[in-house]
Parts: sequence; C-alpha cells; structure tokens
Amino acid sequence: QVQLVESGGGLVQAGGSLRLSCAASGRTFSSYDMGWFRQAPGKEREFVAAIKWSGGSTVYADSVKGRFTISRDNAKNTVYLQMNSLKPEDTAVFYCAAGRGLSPMVPRRTYEYDYWGKGTQVTVSS
Repeated sequence: QVQLVESGGGLVQAGGSLRLSCAASGRTFSSYDMGWFRQAPGKEREFVAAIKWSGGSTVYADSVKGRFTISRDNAKNTVYLQMNSLKPEDTAVFYCAAGRGLSPMVPRRTYEYDYWGKGTQVTVSS
C-alpha cells in the first residue's frame, strides 16, 4: 500500500511559478513509476507528466512541455513538479499517482496507476 500526499498548490499570477510536491509512504517508493495528472472543473482528468521508477525517463503532455519539469528524490520518497510560465488554463486540481512500473514505458494513462493522492488546487489568475 502506498499513500500519497500532495502539497505546494496555491494561487499565482499568470507567468509565475509553483513547485508541487508529493510525499509517499512506504519503503518501496523507488520501485514505482510516478505521475502527475490534473482535472479542471467540468473536464476529465488529464495526464501532465510522469517519471520512471529509476528517474531515467520522463514524459510530458504537449501542453506543458518546456514549462513543467518532473523529478523525484527516492531517498526522500518524494516526487516534484516544477511549474513555470503558468497560464490560466493550467488552473486545476493536480493529483499525484503511483504505478507499479510493470511496463518498460513511462505510463500516461490513469488505469496504469494504482494509487492516487487527494489532490492540490492550483489557480492561475490572468
């Protein structure tokens, strides 16, 4: 069992930055692929970024590529999402997710993740 707790959300002006953190419980964090998803009001949950358990591979949604960076610190059981050049359309609840890493590919689909956090709100004002 893995428990995930997100933090770092808040209100920021367009063009600003935030860094989200996701702290995971359990001793097997380093074996899980980790992902960030987001869900805006009235919309489906969408993929943002993900990183393999080893930290060697990352993938990003086209909408955030070049602005967001995912990273992990396995010693701290934490995954991060650095968000720069934020836009109003980035406003959403951001969720952290953990997947067992059974595939060699970096997972992008919600069904590839086994554990989810409760989310942290990010609001970008124009």
